[in-house]
Amino acid sequence: MSKKLRSTLSLVGLLLLIVVISGVYVFVFQRSKLNEKENKLEELKANDYNTEQLALQYKDLLKRSSVLDSILAARKFNIPQNLSSIKFYDFINNVSAPYSEQSQADIEFLEQKQDKEFFYFEYKLKGQASYSDLFNLVYAIEHSKELKKITNVSLSNLVVTDIDGVPNFLVGFTMNVGVYFSTNDRFATASPVENNLKTAPAYDAFYPVIRNQIPPNVDMLLDVQGAKLLALIPEGAFIADNKGNTYLVWEGEQVYLGYLTKIDYEKNSASFILNKGGIIEKIELALEKEKPKEK
Repeated sequence: MSKKLRSTLSLVGLLLLIVVISGVYVFVFQRSKLNEKENKLEELKANDYNTEQLALQYKDLLKRSSVLDSILAARKFNIPQNLSSIKFYDFINNVSAPYSEQSQADIEFLEQKQDKEFFYFEYKLKGQASYSDLFNLVYAIEHSKELKKITNVSLSNLVVTDIDGVPNFLVGFTMNVGVYFSTNDRFATASPVENNLKTAPAYDAFYPVIRNQIPPNVDMLLDVQGAKLLALIPEGAFIADNKGNTYLVWEGEQVYLGYLTKIDYEKNSASFILNKGGIIEKIELALEKEKPKEK
């Protein structure tokens, strides 16, 4: 065998060896990468939409989203997604802003709980308020757009006297409130709008019918107790209280704990109606007749 033939055979053998090694590397070691690339290529081909088709799909999805959002907005309650535990503090501060100075509430965060597929933050509210303010607070919590539930409540009577000595009949309260939220946005609107939380005046069920506390006479009105009718004139009646102070009053004018209801010029008398802690009392003052002179 000639030298040239041996060289040619060696080169052919080397070439075959390189082809075999390359095939083994490509089809054995790189097979997983090739499969991954082929799958990615098929996925890109499957999602190869033109811009017009994408625009039509977006328009249709936007319309469906608006319809679903309007349905959720029409519902009385929504359940927000991933609610912050601080938001309830802001809610209470906002609804209680117009309440009287005597109405106060402390908020304590207790824990996070789960109710079926939903979650809720539990808070404890404790304080005092007028019956009207407490009624408004309960209504606002129960009728808020974002779902809240009062799970437990305890009420008691309180009498608080201000700096002038005027008694204020309040209600002490302790209540537990659950504020609900979800891990998804299926139950909430994109732009939530709060419900109307205004209420009509309510009868104060905690105001005592008979009261031991009588408000002081801070306006220095006529105190009919122990007073004397001095004279009757067309403009009204001259009356002196038990301290010697003289007042000119007319029908319908306010006196301490009541009003002057009638001046009877024929009987020379003045009639009053007083409210003494829930007990209604009528008082009539008459001119004292002159004693006959002794001879």
